[in-house]
Amino acid sequence: MKAAAALFRRELALTWGGGGGPLVAVGFLAVLTTLIPLAGSSEPDRLAPLAAAIAWVALALASLLSLERMFERDHEDGALDLLALGPVPLEAVCAIKALAHWLGTGLPLALAAPVAGLALGLPPSLAPLALLVGLIGGLGFSFTGALGAALAIGARRGGLLIALVVLPLFIPPVIFGGGALAQAAQGQSPLQALTLLSAYALFAVALSPLAGAAAVRNAQG
Repeated sequence: MKAAAALFRRELALTWGGGGGPLVAVGFLAVLTTLIPLAGSSEPDRLAPLAAAIAWVALALASLLSLERMFERDHEDGALDLLALGPVPLEAVCAIKALAHWLGTGLPLALAAPVAGLALGLPPSLAPLALLVGLIGGLGFSFTGALGAALAIGARRGGLLIALVVLPLFIPPVIFGGGALAQAAQGQSPLQALTLLSAYALFAVALSPLAGAAAVRNAQG
């Protein structure tokens, strides 16, 4: 437990301090939600129906920014080999890295999601729901992204490979999260979409560490 706690503190410090930490992801989200109205229409009546969808696509893209560093920097300096030989199982290492990514990047993005939604015309009454789906969806993004980052270990263009692997897997949470907000905006219950989003996040939490550990072992072999 002490080794796992020390690893978690290390990963959280790296997530917050490496390459600007969550500020880069939140800044990217802010810029993207600013550019979209400028590129299209800035009229609230036109933006409001698409606010949930645009905010969720922006959230998914912002989650990609720091994924490449999750395993690659440890692979380059040899720390990944030490982690593989250490007392913490590789599956737990992958889970800890994904959880640290969620706390360091996903949580700030979830806190910024209601602001981005409001800027795009989302009704203020839906801000708490936007925060909730951002937290749940961000957990799924982080664990799914950890799998993509593990598969890209040692690749020359790791960022591009991660995007190719992860973006198709981001489609379900984008649909469920945006659907929950859209249903609530129409006066319908978002419970069904929230349930599906939660199921996706739980599936990612359960499966990604196992698959990620297998990908790490393959990269080391």
